[in-house]
Amino acid sequence: MRARQATFKISAVAPDGFPPPGAPEIAFAGRSNVGKSSLMNTLTGFKGLARTSGTPGRTRMLNWFDVVIPTGRPAVFVDLPGYGYAKVSKEMRKGFGTLIDAYITSRDALKAVIVIIDARRGPEDEELDFVPWLEEQGRAPLVVLTKIDKLSKSQRQPAAAAARRALGLKREPILFSATSGEGIDELWRAIDKLVQT
Repeated sequence: MRARQATFKISAVAPDGFPPPGAPEIAFAGRSNVGKSSLMNTLTGFKGLARTSGTPGRTRMLNWFDVVIPTGRPAVFVDLPGYGYAKVSKEMRKGFGTLIDAYITSRDALKAVIVIIDARRGPEDEELDFVPWLEEQGRAPLVVLTKIDKLSKSQRQPAAAAARRALGLKREPILFSATSGEGIDELWRAIDKLVQT
């Protein structure tokens, strides 16, 4: 599966720059080095859609993308700034938090937040705080473990089960690899359901 269409729409560095709400929005959040851009590019099938950077933490704004998902429904993907990267100053991370907070708490078009975690590291302090906070805001978190090709097959399900326990999830995370393509169809099916709600 791949998106029928995916194009960059707009960026915003402050809430007053957010575009008017339209199609259902799916946000993508994660630490700055978990492969968020690679996931978005692999998922949509458009390699240059979300920019990858050699220096994690460079993206300091929200980026909107108009997407037509494989079933033909329109959606908007929103790439949130990466968080938790050690080389980004505390003031910068605080700014990220303020911007992300404003978007998640006030955006009527937002249907769900896809929380991306490196399967090799599992949930860390940021995710242990972020996922429950999303639930408190009434936002459905969909957790995806990336880079599963870096784990042996015998390590993958235990990693998913451990993440589910740590985060108190109702279902196990989706296992995803931008290298092998594993998890693409499952993630699209989940997004399709979210867009319809």
